[in-house]
Amino acid sequence: MSTSTEQFADVSATTLLRFATAGSVDDGKSTLVGRLLHDSKSVLTDQLEAVEAASLKRGQEAPDLALLTDGLRAEREQGITIDVAYRYFATARRRFILADTPGHVQYTRNMVTGASTAELAVVLVDARNGVVEQTRRHAAVAALLRVPHVVLAVNKMDLVEYREPVFAAIAEEFTTYASELGVPEITAIPISALAGDNVVEPSANMDWYGGPTVLEHLETVPVSHDLTACHARFPVQYVIRPQTVEHPDYRGYAGQIAAGAFRVGEEITVLPSGRTSTIAGIDALGEPVDIAWAPQSVTIRLADDIDISRGDLLAPSGDAPATSQDVEATVCHVADQPLAVGQRVLLKHTTRTVKAIVKDIPSRLTLDDLSQHPNPGQLVANDIGRVVVRTAEPLALDAYADSRRTGSFLLIDPADGTTLAAGMAGESFATTRAVAAVDEEEGWDF
Repeated sequence: MSTSTEQFADVSATTLLRFATAGSVDDGKSTLVGRLLHDSKSVLTDQLEAVEAASLKRGQEAPDLALLTDGLRAEREQGITIDVAYRYFATARRRFILADTPGHVQYTRNMVTGASTAELAVVLVDARNGVVEQTRRHAAVAALLRVPHVVLAVNKMDLVEYREPVFAAIAEEFTTYASELGVPEITAIPISALAGDNVVEPSANMDWYGGPTVLEHLETVPVSHDLTACHARFPVQYVIRPQTVEHPDYRGYAGQIAAGAFRVGEEITVLPSGRTSTIAGIDALGEPVDIAWAPQSVTIRLADDIDISRGDLLAPSGDAPATSQDVEATVCHVADQPLAVGQRVLLKHTTRTVKAIVKDIPSRLTLDDLSQHPNPGQLVANDIGRVVVRTAEPLALDAYADSRRTGSFLLIDPADGTTLAAGMAGESFATTRAVAAVDEEEGWDF
């Protein structure tokens, strides 16, 4: 059923969907994104002309739509995606920010970056190859990052003669796997990104499929941006003390509200010190306001002079998180060098960075059967595992399931500042899986 642009005029001004694409090498991610941009009329004329010229140079008669996102020279030479390519576009129904992430195993870290703020992930599968290890890895990352909506795009259906049984088998295998990880919603769509089948327009070659196209699903999937319903959290980024003639006693704490809302007169607790005070004023864009909410950047003034600095966290006294020096979390290891038990690291949580040590690595996730490999000793690049970290100072972490902003952290190499791992506090998946018991005689391949 067609819908007029005017009907969605108000919605398009306020509704935003952040989504990421992922998949194995040559599954057609960049081609899908290019087709999405091209067929939704989101490509400028000069951009399309540049792509057409580049395609002709490579001996291609038709424009290679993958070039709309593969901007690095190395990407165009190799025909792969290396870095995360962000693209912004809009239709009459919704605005979009998409992250086209790489498919190579060594670039899984980039998929973590692209999906960390996404509300939806599009996982591509080559219809000829089905679900492979990298497909499982991307599904696991989406589940760990609590991405609420996952789309399985079974691509290159034109190369399997648009056969429904091929699509049905892949969709069933992936849905079973992702459901075990706790992914709440999975939508499978058969497509051909190269030919445009079911990307923006319905396919005449797959009349057996009665679901939405990729764009239609992106436009209509329900997303919630109401962070005001979450636990109120305000990481202090900067202390403002002008000490001028006009403002001799001004002391404000500036930062971005991570979640929830703060009101003048509300009693708050400063963490990790635990001291309490009352909000005397809130300044937003230089003007006083009575209430502020996520994700506004504001300056909060308190009724009492308290020793507060960058890295401290303000929270309502009746809903303040507990502080602890022992962090149990799931991490995606993104560095080339391993993460080992006993290693000294820096832990960055919101605006706070503290010294820490890796006390234990209880398990590493086995992607094939979702079992936990106990006591691996270390994690290497692209591994997903559980860690226990002891920090030098108390931290106020929420469970990642409750807050993606204040439940996440980074582990950093103190020697050179390299990011080692992205961490999510609390339970790893929505469904808790027990660590598999292993017979010592079987042994493990370290």
